[in-house]
Amino acid sequence: MFSIATVNVNGVRAAYRRGLQGWIDTQDPDVLLLQEVRAETSILTDHLGDGWHVVHAEAPAKGRAGVAIATRRPVEAVRIGLEGAAPASGGRWIEADLLTPDGRHATVVSVYVHTGTADEPEHMALKYGFLDVMEKRMAQLRELAELDGRRLIIGGDLNIGHTERDIKNWKGNLKSSGFLPEERAYLTRWFSGAGWVDLGRAHAGDVAGPYTWWSYRGKAFDNDAGWRIDYLLADPGTAAEVRDVTVDREPSYDVRISDHAPVRARLDI
Repeated sequence: MFSIATVNVNGVRAAYRRGLQGWIDTQDPDVLLLQEVRAETSILTDHLGDGWHVVHAEAPAKGRAGVAIATRRPVEAVRIGLEGAAPASGGRWIEADLLTPDGRHATVVSVYVHTGTADEPEHMALKYGFLDVMEKRMAQLRELAELDGRRLIIGGDLNIGHTERDIKNWKGNLKSSGFLPEERAYLTRWFSGAGWVDLGRAHAGDVAGPYTWWSYRGKAFDNDAGWRIDYLLADPGTAAEVRDVTVDREPSYDVRISDHAPVRARLDI
């Protein structure tokens, strides 16, 4: 069994204060994909402690974004950033190559996509630009996998709800960033013609959610008025090895690690 989890920690120091270590100890993932780390690499490694191989892409602006991969398996290679991405998109994409327990190569990715603001065209242009170069790199990764048979898993906060099943109040968000037709079209392409599998949806089936993000405001968490914006994506071969996918939603508002819940997949390999 091999497990991989993704979680937007919304600041790694705050997440540890809220109990992230307890979740790691309980679930013990082999690979941990983190977004919005918002700290220097030394702080991240100090919190994780021994036994982890950590690679981290810090954001250009201190205290912003930042993505990381922590793995129990040694990292063979790491690639940070996306060719053609705007400088402001730093700290949002990192790849690591490693060997899975059965000796096959795997590439895992942690990604954090901009939120965007629907009524501010320059902000949406930045988001669409990032999604464009991300889409190009995803195609390149698929080509590599077809050549050498590696496993591919991309995890992170895409800040897009794909369908009406992915947002509780979808009718009220038709003109909101995160649910615009132009944003959702990217995911449709990835999950159809591009051949990526949305592991969360594949295992949950045709149901509402399960949501992965709830606003800290109001009663969103208590009422489960959330969005499913955190994803694990895989190539079809890897997806076929996935036994289950779980959203680790905390039992109550007061014990939340972050405004996002971790998403985990277990593979039979």
